Formats: sequence, structure tokens, C-alpha cells
Amino acid sequence: MKELILEMEDYAQEKNVPIIEKKSIAFIMKYIKEHNIKNVLEIGSAIGYSAILMASAKEDTLVTTIERDETRYMECLKNVKRCGMDKKINVVFQDALDVNLREEVKYDLIFIDAAKGQYTKFFEKYKYFLKPEGAIITDNLKFHGYVGKSSKIESKNLKSLVEKIENYIDFLKNNEEFNTEFYDIGDGLSVSTWKNAK
Repeated sequence: MKELILEMEDYAQEKNVPIIEKKSIAFIMKYIKEHNIKNVLEIGSAIGYSAILMASAKEDTLVTTIERDETRYMECLKNVKRCGMDKKINVVFQDALDVNLREEVKYDLIFIDAAKGQYTKFFEKYKYFLKPEGAIITDNLKFHGYVGKSSKIESKNLKSLVEKIENYIDFLKNNEEFNTEFYDIGDGLSVSTWKNAK
């Protein structure tokens, strides 16, 4: 397992695939253990790096992960199989905004780490699948140090993306349904929980 994780880190670096920073995934794995998380939904599998580590945090933790890029999806499937996690990780090949989950399925943890510009849409769509005591964790909220400095960015595309992340942070801060804690870990993480657990 350790060897495969190192291989995946090398592959990600070589092919320029964004994977979660080590400090961030360590935080999430600790969160899974401390909060007895058994059912995780991940938006954005990439090559399966974070899904495999989350599923390995506890023996009874199951992960459903969604990926829309076919190359990454195939790589994710391969990695999940290689580390013997195919009974614990369900990989879904679809755009997360198009996926229709069964309404009765609820998750202890929802991890958002896909298209940054769609974070608010992901949050709004998937909050209905979060258990009352569950949490939504979002990654990349500092976005390589650009967040909070969008006015100084010259590239139009980058500026637009950073502004969307800044808007998402405002959306979390002003959300009437959720309390959100922000952590200066890795590339910036947030943990959102229901204000009034139903």
C-alpha cells in the first residue's frame, strides 16, 4: 500500500494531476477516525489518491467517489484494484453535477475537491445527502496563495477562477444552514456542519 501511494504521488507529479496535499489528507484521515466516519462521498476522484487514503483510515469506512475525466477515472479504478480496495471504494464515472444519487443514501462526510468554479453548486446539490451529524470538507481554498488577491491577477481565466473560490468562501461564511471552520492546512480546508442538526 505504501509503495502504491508513493507511485501515485510520482505519477501525479509527472502527469501534472492535482492531488491533495499530505497535510490536508492527514487532517481528513484523523477527522474520519475521531468522528467515526463510515460513509464518505468524494466529489472529484482524480487518480484515487485521496479516496484510497480515506478508505484506509478505518476498517469500516466506505467511499463513493465521482470523476468525470475518463483517463483519471480509469487510472483511479486501476489504483483502487491494485491496493485491494474495490470492495470499499465505489468509483462513479460521471459529471458530479449530473449524478443522481438515491435519496435514501446519506453520508457522514462529503469531500469536495473537483472543479473549483463549481464549489457552490456542488455544496448546494450534495448537502441534501449529508447526515444530520455529518460534515462537508472542501479543499484548495487558498488556491496556491491566490485567494484574497484576485484584484492583482492579470490572467483573465485565473482571476475568474479565484473570484469564484472567494465567492464560495463568502457563501460558506454567510450560510444560514451551516457553521464553517476554516483551516490553514495544506492548500486551505474548510469543515462545514449543520447549524441545527435535524
